Amino acid sequence: MNRNRLTRPSDYFLRMAMVVSGMLLGSCAVAFAEAPADSSRRANDAVFDAQTPRTVRSDRPEQKKTDHDRSDTFYAPKATAVSPSVKDQPKEGKISGFDFYRDPLNADQPFQKPEDIMKKEMAGKAGVMDAQKALLERRYNLAVKTDPAAKMSRGKPLAVGPTARLASGMTWEKLAETTPEEIKSQGIFPYPSLPHPLHANGGQVFPKMQIDMFPRLERFDVDFDLPEAFLPEFPPAIFLNNRPELGDVSRGEVVSINNYYRLFKDILTPVQLDGFRMLLTPFPQEEFNPTDDRKSKEPSLGVTCLDCHVNGHTTGQFHLSPDIRPQERRFRLDTTSLRGVFNQQIHGSKRSLRSVEDFTEFEQRTAYFNGDHIHAAKKGMNILDRIPVSHMAQMQNMFDFPPAPKLNPSTGKLDPARASESEARGEQIFFGKGQCSNCHMPPTYLDHQMHDLHLERFLKDEPGDGPIKTFTLRGIKDSPPYLHDGRALTLEDTVEFFNIVLQLKLNAQEKQDLVAFMRQL
Repeated sequence: MNRNRLTRPSDYFLRMAMVVSGMLLGSCAVAFAEAPADSSRRANDAVFDAQTPRTVRSDRPEQKKTDHDRSDTFYAPKATAVSPSVKDQPKEGKISGFDFYRDPLNADQPFQKPEDIMKKEMAGKAGVMDAQKALLERRYNLAVKTDPAAKMSRGKPLAVGPTARLASGMTWEKLAETTPEEIKSQGIFPYPSLPHPLHANGGQVFPKMQIDMFPRLERFDVDFDLPEAFLPEFPPAIFLNNRPELGDVSRGEVVSINNYYRLFKDILTPVQLDGFRMLLTPFPQEEFNPTDDRKSKEPSLGVTCLDCHVNGHTTGQFHLSPDIRPQERRFRLDTTSLRGVFNQQIHGSKRSLRSVEDFTEFEQRTAYFNGDHIHAAKKGMNILDRIPVSHMAQMQNMFDFPPAPKLNPSTGKLDPARASESEARGEQIFFGKGQCSNCHMPPTYLDHQMHDLHLERFLKDEPGDGPIKTFTLRGIKDSPPYLHDGRALTLEDTVEFFNIVLQLKLNAQEKQDLVAFMRQL
């Protein structure tokens, strides 16, 4: 028998596999050998790479654009009628008004070309952002002051306020003594609603630090408005309730479809990993989708759940509440953290969804599309089966609050042996004069209810927001800006806001102590 000759079919396929493997290994070796040594080169974004066509040479005859290709024969109003007699009928048989499926979002007239809309809005973008910057500078002192000691979970310094500008001659003390009627009539409430920079378009807007890493999130019509110093960390820390001993498991990385498996394969269960995969998979969204109804320059696969809830937290991205109409009545809505979502009984600022499974399913169906399931059907709504939804929910339920070493594990209140005098005084105010615990009860510092502050009492030209769910205060120092629309840039601003709205009459020391306590939550 000739041992050098493979005669069986299985031997043949084995030899071919060995040859192919050798070729692949050789190719990989060449690829590695030729890889650029520049370590500063941005790591590839798998989603961005997947949807970006490569530029190729146009030297084949069939690639050349012909006169026919460039003609307006494809333009709908130029179409030949099915019968000449149609021209004698009403409207010549044409749809002369808006056709929802044909005309782009925000089109000013039927048959408006999407590239014309894009060109117009790109030209107007600078003016939009200049106007928003002027508004912010009128309302706030944006010269950043940071606390020399207090930091977020991964070390970002906390911005210190209050930042809101007061009316000429007014002080915080005098304002706290002023009645709601007087504040309203004089127009001196320092925390009116914060508008979206481009309200007519609305939609999700991402901060520059996130767009720098994921360019697919950039919009051509509007940019983020608040300075980075007033935003959460990027990347945020990740704490898991199934592995609390590990502390922050982010390892300083933004979790994406590129790295989630490497980071978590030895920490999470297969079900949780699959949920993570789904949370990191892009779905079409109102502003990020493949159709003309988008605000990204190129067609997009969409956004992922964790593009907004980065690392299960937030970087202060905002859009408009999906739950209100007409458009001008909708309010700006900041992305909230998913930390501790396992302990929350209602979800969504207005919708009061009763399980994280429902929130996961309907957020993708409607909230992604500004509460409009009709737009969703046009742009790529996915009806998720309850099995992947349950996997996504299980993963979300793993995101835990940051450690709070000064809190008693059983009561959620301060451990007297660990608390400073200021923090202890702040706790007394929180549970007493400050009335904070009426809505924010330990250990999770929320009451699973919705409340209406009736801000219309203080505002001349605003209708108020109605009931909004209570958000947890656990880990609150990691989640600026504050209130549902981010109008309070710092914890100090938040204290001043409630001192006015609840007419608490806190003095300067009490305010300082209250902030010191909340930083320990």
